[in-house]
Amino acid sequence: MLSENLLQELNEQIKYEMYSSNLYLAMAAYCANEDLDGFANYFIVQAEEETFHTMKFFNYINEMDGRVNILGLEEPKNDYDSVLEVFKIALEHEKSVTARIYKLMDIAMEEREHATISLLKWFVDEQVEEENSMKNVLKRLERMGEDSHGLYMLDQELAQRVFTPPFDTEN
Repeated sequence: MLSENLLQELNEQIKYEMYSSNLYLAMAAYCANEDLDGFANYFIVQAEEETFHTMKFFNYINEMDGRVNILGLEEPKNDYDSVLEVFKIALEHEKSVTARIYKLMDIAMEEREHATISLLKWFVDEQVEEENSMKNVLKRLERMGEDSHGLYMLDQELAQRVFTPPFDTEN
């Protein structure tokens, strides 16, 4: 059985994952408005991933006989100065998600909650991938500067991204 503290923090994580999805949808909307449909697609896929993460936590709490509480969300940032700014903010956001996952892991380890530790190991690995993905696009944007041809090529590449739920996960 989950402790009250751990249950509360897991419910907060559900809220944060839902906020992440909304943030990425706002970023997608900005990109679409700038006629960068590939970048918009990138963030739509990112939002789908965050919704998957939300449900992973949701299902886990239910499996552990805990009570899921859906908490209110703050409004995400909707306006940006450039796609470069979007990715800088997205990377910082992913770093904050990583910090939250580490905090959850610390609590689970302190409480010797092995099932939660197992769940969170998946998220630790996922965050390495998430941060790397953001960093890679950000570096490419920084390198290309004002090169519109490079931006167009990257936009075309990002249009190919799709969300495929992990096969090896039970939650």
